[in-house]
Amino acid sequence: MSSLLSFITEIDRNFLERNGKGLPTPPGITTRAQWLHEEAPYSILAHGTGADPHFIYANQFALSCFKYNTAELLQLPSRLSAAPQDRSERERLLHDVTLNGIAYHYSGPRVDKYGNTFTIYDGVVWRLTNPDGSPLGQAALFWLHEEERPAWYTGIR
Repeated sequence: MSSLLSFITEIDRNFLERNGKGLPTPPGITTRAQWLHEEAPYSILAHGTGADPHFIYANQFALSCFKYNTAELLQLPSRLSAAPQDRSERERLLHDVTLNGIAYHYSGPRVDKYGNTFTIYDGVVWRLTNPDGSPLGQAALFWLHEEERPAWYTGIR
């Protein structure tokens, strides 16, 4: 668990660097990384680098959306999170992130382990780098419902 919490802390650090504030949390959270991993009401995912990157992280909410367990998801190429007809739009988004560091307000279809389609809303995708600046991959945050947000949520930007 400590390596997961270290990694979500790194994802949060990168989000802060690209966005100007950390991943959204309610006030008073003292175990921030643990809350982001176990209790966040939105998905946080990351994939590594390479020509066909695999997922390297998913919080509990993301696992419930895609219906994979952790071991299964971490073996999955991230392109398979979208149906074949939706992959070109996904690739365009990831290319924009490569160029600009972060992209906001993405919505689109995704596919779960069983081939069922669901929609992601208000997605943010950002570049991940190690503290030395070397590439680590890309991370994403998305909501499962178009407008439903917790009372403490104040927006991303």
